[in-house]
Amino acid sequence: MKLTSHDIIRKPVVTEKSMADMADKKYTFIVEKSANKFQIKKAVEEVFGVKVDEVKTANIMGKPKRVGVHFGKRADYKKAIIKLTAESKTIEFFEGI
Repeated sequence: MKLTSHDIIRKPVVTEKSMADMADKKYTFIVEKSANKFQIKKAVEEVFGVKVDEVKTANIMGKPKRVGVHFGKRADYKKAIIKLTAESKTIEFFEGI
């Protein structure tokens, strides 16, 4: 299956830590599990029109959950922290948050 740039970037992560990292031009996204760092870098540059300096990824395992007698687990996902180059413009998507 061929992934497009919009398929690779699922959604942004909006937490206190990720909002604080935006001052250093670091943005956090949930990405497709099968995507590698090169694909993530290309997708961010294509979708947002910025220059990416560094990509760090982490595979996050879902937490086990329980409702009454039923046990289950949240879905596993992959998180990418994107650091932009110093001369790159910021991602406007986050400005209003």
